[in-house]
Amino acid sequence: MLLRDGGIAHIRLLRVSDQAALHELVDRSSERSTYLRFATGGTATAHAYMDRMTGSGYRGQALVALVRGRLVGVAEYIGDDAGVRADLGILLDDETHGHGLGTVMLEHLALNAAEEGIKEIVADVLAENTPVIRMLKDSGLELRQRYADGWVSFQISTATSAELLARIDAREHEAERNSLSGVFTPRSVAVIGASRAVTGVGNRVVRNLIDGGFAGPIYPVNPRAAEVCGLPAYPDLSAVPGPVDLAVVATPATAVLGVARDCARHGVRGLVVVSSGFAEMGSAQQEAELVRVCREAGMRLVGPNCLGIVNTAVSLNASFLPDRPRAGRLGLMSQSGAVAAALIDRAAGIGLGISSFASVGNKADVSGNDLLEYWEDDAATDVIALYLESFGNPRRFGRIARRVSATKPILVVKSGRGDAGGRAVRSHTAAAATPDAAVDALLRASGVIREDSVQDLLDTARLLTHQPLPEGPRVAIVGNSGGPQAMTADACEQRGLVVPELSEAMREALRVRLRTAAAVGNPVDVTADGEAGELADAIRTVLADPDVDAVLVVYTPPFGSGLSRTREAIAAASQGTGKTVLACVLGHDGLIGSHVPSYAFPEQAVHALSRAVQYATWRSRPQDPPVEVPPVHAASARQIVQTDLAHHPEGRWLDYQTAARLLGCYGVQVAKAVPVDGADRAREAAALLGLPAVLKATGPGLVHKSDVGGVRVNLRSAEQVRQAYREMAERVGPEMTGALVQHMAADGVEMIVGGVAHDVFGPLVMVGPGGVTAELLADRAFRVPPISGAEAVRMLGELRCEPLLRGYRGRPAANVQALQAQIIGVGRLMDDLPEVAELDLNPVIVTPAGAVAVDVRVRLAPAAPRRSPFRRRLR
Repeated sequence: MLLRDGGIAHIRLLRVSDQAALHELVDRSSERSTYLRFATGGTATAHAYMDRMTGSGYRGQALVALVRGRLVGVAEYIGDDAGVRADLGILLDDETHGHGLGTVMLEHLALNAAEEGIKEIVADVLAENTPVIRMLKDSGLELRQRYADGWVSFQISTATSAELLARIDAREHEAERNSLSGVFTPRSVAVIGASRAVTGVGNRVVRNLIDGGFAGPIYPVNPRAAEVCGLPAYPDLSAVPGPVDLAVVATPATAVLGVARDCARHGVRGLVVVSSGFAEMGSAQQEAELVRVCREAGMRLVGPNCLGIVNTAVSLNASFLPDRPRAGRLGLMSQSGAVAAALIDRAAGIGLGISSFASVGNKADVSGNDLLEYWEDDAATDVIALYLESFGNPRRFGRIARRVSATKPILVVKSGRGDAGGRAVRSHTAAAATPDAAVDALLRASGVIREDSVQDLLDTARLLTHQPLPEGPRVAIVGNSGGPQAMTADACEQRGLVVPELSEAMREALRVRLRTAAAVGNPVDVTADGEAGELADAIRTVLADPDVDAVLVVYTPPFGSGLSRTREAIAAASQGTGKTVLACVLGHDGLIGSHVPSYAFPEQAVHALSRAVQYATWRSRPQDPPVEVPPVHAASARQIVQTDLAHHPEGRWLDYQTAARLLGCYGVQVAKAVPVDGADRAREAAALLGLPAVLKATGPGLVHKSDVGGVRVNLRSAEQVRQAYREMAERVGPEMTGALVQHMAADGVEMIVGGVAHDVFGPLVMVGPGGVTAELLADRAFRVPPISGAEAVRMLGELRCEPLLRGYRGRPAANVQALQAQIIGVGRLMDDLPEVAELDLNPVIVTPAGAVAVDVRVRLAPAAPRRSPFRRRLR
């Protein structure tokens, strides 16, 4: 994991073979450090204790930390006989103090202790040991303290909390930022594999560094050349006359591991491997070894198989891009080198500059998550754009992106809009929750702007980097041609923007300034003869209207005063306003002046503006309160799952009764049902539950029961129920092994609430219209849990069927709060239990009185525990 200064530490359990390294740690420790840790006995006590820790009678749990292969820290807890409390001890190498290593080890010890059932860790600290006291107080763990006889005793709860997660995220953010600062702001760069051939990749990197104006030393490394691009060349790193912060590796893949080890020996902080021939070519083991070398040496790795990196703020162009990127305010990452090159070239052509850029290639180490952490605090970056082909850790991406989006817009193009990928799914939810739906849900919840194409990304980025966010959706359209303006107004309506009628006072102000033939409604048309000054007057006038949030200028050249003068007028008229101004100059993409983005077609401009409005709305909404659910019996739910998987190791579809008990642990209301195995039992069950009754066939192979005649409703007598069972058994055949009898639910709105666990994205929750229309209407909303009450409201608000819940054509309004509770409960269940692979509540009958699931399907499957967000680690 990363330390506060950006270094890398490896934390693992203590091994008996660590004994010698523990004694070396004590030998390197000062008398002051050993006194503060052991209080009495000094170094002798410390050495004796290290022997006990590696002895056969040791009954605690100890972690060790290694930096650059050397053991530099040991932390432990020793539990009491009851297994609920433990004592804490930490000893760190003096050279690591202040780097956050102790805090990281404390975090992991607390999580490990909690998993072992320990509720509280006790730390007795000398009152003069202010660094450890400060570490404990700043950890984010809940603690109590008391003073006595020169000691401070801390009782530390091992429970996790939102406060602890916030502190961990803050520490991880600081570490990520400092880690990548050595990559993006190096003091010196070595290019290893710097060929003399002008067509060579290494040669191009050296030339780009020189042409870009990098101020620090540039060291070409080539054992067969005296100079490269006019610079002295060196046979290897040991011959380089100064330290190297960043090394760009452009050697054949077979030589990269040796180069990486050489860089490790010479203290290089960052490695950019542009060489190909790793996992993308089937050499995953070689790539894994490259990562291991970098991690052990504390180096961050960009690539392999990438174009390199750029930071225009420090004139660093450590890439083999064909052209020098234009400086600007956009932070850009791309997994695809080809897409990156085309994107940067196009961006320069339309006036969009780059603050920094990373081509991450195989993403073996540095990923989009890391770069978001770096750009969050980067003063040169206002907008972030990512071209992604895959997510390494989607849930962490969501947490980081949600935080970053609160201050800086993030745009994403995600390739690979595939379907469910051939997964063997049998529920409505799993069929609908494709990986692309999961991506949408993840990005939506994080406030990320998802674009379908690179062109859309550039259009939106251009607006966000040059203009303030709109305060609302109200748009004034000003131009010189009715047709294009009408097209613009239509596009606004389709995109959810509002083109309001201007007030009479505003129209009168426009009449005073414009010629008689001008139209002064909205759109405002100065006519084809209108001169640049008139267009500028119209722009200034509508910008002063408090009922206008943005102005979109639509100009058709060469009419009026011509292209050049009109562009000058637009730039001048929009100068100094706090409102959003953009333009469509038909046929011309680019930038007007230094601040007004201009688009060749109305649809481009409206698309960018609508994205900006949506993002501004997301950013300005109040923060959701913490997720609250009815009393949850998570331990009971876990026991149900573990017991069932013990009997069915491969997993299975739960029977109705077991599924109902599991859902009940999370407050999900499920209709009572009696399982029966014959016609006479069905009649008895109906008499017990009350009439009218519903009969539903059951059996391992039955999925969509309605399709095979496996559902009968509104059975008015017990005899009808018996007869229905016989007819159903004959129609369905051997697949029917029994049935469920339920009391007929009251009439209401049928909805579906479901969940699915994706291998990559984790759990996903869906809501939509239910019953037989669940798949027909394709009216669904997805979210990544946990789901708050406010988020459940927004999910329902996205559905076209939502008016049915509010009361439609005289029908009574349904109990929406009860439906929201079902959504929240399913979200919590899916978040807690990775073994729940698929879940359908279909239908959930929502009436004025409440919401109840009358049919449930839950499939369990073995699953590894989800990675805890509280456990910091590099992926």
